[in-house]
Amino acid sequence: MKTKEGDWTRNFPALKHLPEPDVARLRDGSMVVALSEGRQIFGPGQSPENFLLMIEGTIRVQQASENGREIVLYRVSAGESCALTTSCLIGHEEYPAEGIAETAVRAVAIPRSLFDELIASSAEFRRFVFTAFSRRVTNLFRIIEEVAFARIDVRLAQRLLQMAADRNRVSATHQDFANELGSAREVISRQLQEFQRRGWIRAARGEIELIDRKALSHLAQG
Repeated sequence: MKTKEGDWTRNFPALKHLPEPDVARLRDGSMVVALSEGRQIFGPGQSPENFLLMIEGTIRVQQASENGREIVLYRVSAGESCALTTSCLIGHEEYPAEGIAETAVRAVAIPRSLFDELIASSAEFRRFVFTAFSRRVTNLFRIIEEVAFARIDVRLAQRLLQMAADRNRVSATHQDFANELGSAREVISRQLQEFQRRGWIRAARGEIELIDRKALSHLAQG
């Protein structure tokens, strides 16, 4: 669902550096969209029609291999833009991955035509777009390094602690962890079984209880 909205630019502090005429063009030429949880925002083979700026919610960007394995590349949260959309808009390419609404989402949709005009005419808007883009690319290289070189037990311990936050329970399947960490479900299952054998966790269907956070934290520190 698309709606007009007031001054949504206040949700993006970096836009305050744009000249007022450019801000007005953004406000007048863009729409705020509401997307339901679980909806596919974009998918492989599709061409982006809008540049999205997130107001509320989270989009998960993930890619699947030919054998069906998935890896979560990154998430787009409030105040952020999608680096893959930026890349495809600038390069006139189709999406190689998909974006899924992890929660209900509200986002600003800037039409491709307006995006192209501002990229060409506004140095401040270019700086806003490419600063976010470069930050995300740097994070993607970190993910590639982790998948290629980091031990899976260390990364799994880190993810367990991150998802648990200040609680001692994590609601996720073995396949969820495999997708997050770019591994196979069987590898994750074996590692969780080893954590359970050591008395660090207690695993049930779709849920993991953290028993020894100190041991997991020690492992997570590498």
